[in-house]
Formats: sequence, C-alpha cells, structure tokens
Amino acid sequence: MKNVSKIIPCYAADSSGVCSALYELGGMTVVHDASGCNSTYSTHDEPRWTKMKSNIFISALTELDAIMGNDDKFIADVVSAAHDKQPAFIALCGSPMPMMTGFDYDAVALEIEAQSGIKTIPLHTNGTRSYIEGASEALLEVVKAYAQPCEKRDNAVNVLGLTPLDFPLGTDTAIKKWLADNGFECVCTLAMGDSLDNIKAMPSAKVSLVVSYSGFAAAQYLKDTYGIPIVCGVPLGCEYPCDLAGALFWAMEHNEDYFYSAVHQSGGDTVIIGESVFASSLACALESDRRGRATVISTLPTDERILAQGDVCLSAEEDIEKYLQDYKPACVIADPLYKYIVPKETAFLNLPHFAFSGRCYERHFTNVIDRRLQEILR
Repeated sequence: MKNVSKIIPCYAADSSGVCSALYELGGMTVVHDASGCNSTYSTHDEPRWTKMKSNIFISALTELDAIMGNDDKFIADVVSAAHDKQPAFIALCGSPMPMMTGFDYDAVALEIEAQSGIKTIPLHTNGTRSYIEGASEALLEVVKAYAQPCEKRDNAVNVLGLTPLDFPLGTDTAIKKWLADNGFECVCTLAMGDSLDNIKAMPSAKVSLVVSYSGFAAAQYLKDTYGIPIVCGVPLGCEYPCDLAGALFWAMEHNEDYFYSAVHQSGGDTVIIGESVFASSLACALESDRRGRATVISTLPTDERILAQGDVCLSAEEDIEKYLQDYKPACVIADPLYKYIVPKETAFLNLPHFAFSGRCYERHFTNVIDRRLQEILR
C-alpha cells in the first residue's frame, strides 16, 4: 500500500495549519470536528497555548449531526459564540467527517456572516492534507480580506510563512532585527507577532520575503494585485544572510522575483530532509560557509522554482527510504524522527521540526535566524 507511514509520523494536518496561522490575529477559528478533538489543534500542534490565548472552538460534531446534516445547529453555535467573544473575524475549517458528508463551507460562512455581522472566512480543509495547505489557504484569505492599497515605503519588507510549526517562538523578533540591521523596514511578519493592522499595510512593502511555503500563495497574491516581487529564503549561517539581504535589494530595484533559496548546487555527500524553503536555504548556507554541497528532499508541497536542479520532492516513507539507500549520503540533516529510516552507516544531524515531531524535541527547537550553522546543527 502506497503512502503508509510504518515508522515515521505524518506532518501536522491542514486544520492545525489554519489554527496556527490565525492564532494571533484576534479572530475565532472554528474546526468542524468531533467532540474532544480540540486539544489536537490548540495544544499538541500549537506551542503558544501556554503563553497566550486564542479563540479556537470545536463544533463537537456528533454521529447524528453527521448523518442528518444538522447545519443549523452548527450555525447557531458559531453565531452564539461570536456574539459572546466579538472576534475580529470568524474562520471555518474542517476535518474528514464534514468532507465525507459534503459540508458546504462557503454557504455556511455566508449564513454565519449574515446572522452575526462578523466577517466569516471559509477554509476548505479536510484533515487529510499537511499543515502547509491549511496555513497557506488561511494566510492567503486573510491577506485578501484585509490588505488595503497604500503608499509604498522605502526598503519595506513583508515576511510571509512565519508560524511556530516551522520556526521557534521568538523568530519574528530575530528576523525583524536581522532586517533592521540590513537597512530594511519590516511591515508584517505573517503570522507571528503580527496583527490585522499590519496585514492592512502589507501593500506598502516593496518586496515579500517568503520563509516557508505556507506564505507563498499570499505572496503571489500580493505580487499579482500590488506588484510586490517575491524573494524566497531564510537567513541561516554566516554568509548566506548577507547574500539574502542583497537579493531583497535586487528584487526591489528590478521589481522581479528572486528564488534565492534555489541558488545552491545540489549534490555532495549531504542530504537535507524537510520543508522546501528552509531546507533549500540551509543547503545554500552550507555552500556559502564552505561546508560542502547538499541535496534537498522536500517532503511537503512546494513550487519547483524554490528548489535547485537535482533536488527532489518525496512524501512517502518508502520513497524517502529507498532514495537514501540508493544515494548513500555521508550525512543526513533532518528532524530526529527521520533517523529511523536513514541507513545505519550514515551520520545524522538533528534539526527538530515542530510540525513533524511536535513537543518531543521542543526544548531543542531554538532560534535559527542569522546564527552560525554549528549552533543550529547538532
């Protein structure tokens, strides 16, 4: 059977990606799912739950509700909660059961918005895809809903795709400092340490920096609507952050996209496994710091322009395992849970990924922005 994980876990689901992407924006996220599942979205796949509050509700879908299609109860519960909480917006997303019963998110969102008077955003998750798809749709729809035309600001940058599923808490502060040190003004860090007011001002930026693929769709919308070019990359290591800053200036000057995560040459004796923008940026950082070349295995959805020629996209456990057996790398860099499918003779460097291993390695999930590689890889 294809795509069955026998050893490694799966990534956080798309519903969790929605909850994470919208966590700090003052809205109310409602997951249409069975009773008792809320802890998965609000605690197991969310590291901020002990530090800040967020309105994340579960519909407590029962078997009878699913069979009879009791949408009126769902609508009434959401409207009642919205009247109590008065959120800035309401976001609806779902799990496998509503997908199987044919739940109409668009129609229900219109009804809830009409009854509550609060903007309601339908998000078409089904719990079977990765967090990348859910976070991507959530960030895109929020930008569509709130970004407003405004005057351009000199050297202004949007940072997109910043969620705690990919980056440790505090990364927003670190990346703002890196931008300021290189002469940039940060408009928005979507969506850590951010607000709806910052999202409204996103069209004032002159370039969008995409740090994970979950921010790519929103960046593409900003480009298509407001003419803001895209740069992909994460400032890692000693030399690569300076080069990435140069790429931002180049994109501003030429008003063209620059997929700077793809400038490395794949090959060498190292393989990096993970999310495409981060893994490719790490490969670039290794090459820039003269630590050899690396090939990237992107295990999540991506755009082929983000990867260098020779990098591969593999999501099934058996495909990753076979690729490593055939490639015979001297070293693999990945989340610690991947080491169980890596050849025994291969050296392994741990790089925890919260969306993959969750809280298992949370204490080792530390800031990576503008830091030496030896401090990141252990």
